[in-house]
Amino acid sequence: MQARFAFPDLWNEMSRVHDELSRLFGRVTGNGLRVMAPAGPSVNVWDDEHNVYAQADLPGIDASKLEVFVTDGDTLTIQGERVPLVPQNAIWHRQERAFGQFMRQVSLPALVDPDKVEAKYEHGVLYLTMPKSEAAKPRRIAVKA
Repeated sequence: MQARFAFPDLWNEMSRVHDELSRLFGRVTGNGLRVMAPAGPSVNVWDDEHNVYAQADLPGIDASKLEVFVTDGDTLTIQGERVPLVPQNAIWHRQERAFGQFMRQVSLPALVDPDKVEAKYEHGVLYLTMPKSEAAKPRRIAVKA
């Protein structure tokens, strides 16, 4: 039996590797402090019979700077911006929280109806409920004898 590797699986794996490398190497500021690259939020995705769900960790983000898209029925995009803290008359000793613009794209396990997606942002977590498209729901087929 010959193994098949689906393109979305390859794309997801490349995205995961990119995110991990960004987290590992980050960048260095002018004063030599290492700042983690704004790779995007950590995202959990799961589904049940009727919906696909997602949670994204976005502490310190202004909800008005968040944008959520579902494209092609199965690609979730979360983008936004974390504004850097600029303390007055202070010297940074450690700066690990990423700031700036970010974007995170993940493939969804099923087609969803983008017109019915619900998004809620509470305590730094974005909660998404994405109803599955009728085309993605399983259908019982009558077997004739």
